[in-house]
Amino acid sequence: MAEAKILMRGYTSAEEKGVDEERTCPTITLVRDGGATIIVDPGVLRNPDDLREKLREDGLTTDDIDFVFLTHSHLDHYRNTGMFSKAKVIEYFGVWDGNKCDDWQEQFSEDIKIIKTPGHDSSSLTLLVETAKGVVAICGDVFWKENYPENDPYASDPVKLAESRKKVLESADFVIPGHGSMFKTKK
Repeated sequence: MAEAKILMRGYTSAEEKGVDEERTCPTITLVRDGGATIIVDPGVLRNPDDLREKLREDGLTTDDIDFVFLTHSHLDHYRNTGMFSKAKVIEYFGVWDGNKCDDWQEQFSEDIKIIKTPGHDSSSLTLLVETAKGVVAICGDVFWKENYPENDPYASDPVKLAESRKKVLESADFVIPGHGSMFKTKK
């Protein structure tokens, strides 16, 4: 079975009233599956050394990361991708290895599946990870956080977003949202 672990819980002030300046950072997740070690949404951090420290706590360095998975193409989710110079990058358009891009496969491994989940952004992807506790969906801003307003003011296509949310909730036992703590789905 694969493992999914939040390294750094994300946050956002996007929906708070009276906030003059939005502050945001995505939830950064570590996935381990057999020989593959994956960082999901390495985000924007005031100090990238904070992420290096979290990796060290798990006995890892940036060179140990095989893949960086990007849930969508908003800067707050991908800015620190360059920290992982040896990793391949999985994003909507393919798997990048240096300057070469190949198609990604929906069934990434026996325990990991990649699905398209448009709506927040047309390039949104979700990683479905089969763990010992159940399926964990790492979905970026399909869900910003648990109990985030149903009407996402930043959604590029609210109808597709509603469909993607339904798909994620039907597919997973737990959700790691774009900017919050993991939550259990209600089935």
